[in-house]
Amino acid sequence: MAIKYTLKVLTDFASAHTLRDYPGACSRMHGHNWKVELEVEATALNEIGIAIDFKQMKQTANEVCDQLDHRYLNELEPFTEINPTAENIAAWLYSEISKRLNNETVQVSALTLWETERASVRYTEEN
Repeated sequence: MAIKYTLKVLTDFASAHTLRDYPGACSRMHGHNWKVELEVEATALNEIGIAIDFKQMKQTANEVCDQLDHRYLNELEPFTEINPTAENIAAWLYSEISKRLNNETVQVSALTLWETERASVRYTEEN
């Protein structure tokens, strides 16, 4: 039986966006205090019994989220071309964090982006 550890950290950022072609109030500029839940899966531990340091996970998530923090998302790539929906933001965050964290034993497994206290999207990719 293969072992697997799932680790999770939380971070947040604030930004504004406009949903192009949306049939309602969200078509006007508005902001959110987004909450980000990053999950990684690990298949091994290092010599002191750690899969990946929570500090490394949080630092990497913060570095990526800082690119969006206190910004108007519609002015940033790739959101000049694709709508800055919660779904698209979650997929972008997942991709950018994965580029920095993934290795032989650790893989980003899911990213949940909370737009409000009661609305979120969870993004994953099949391996």
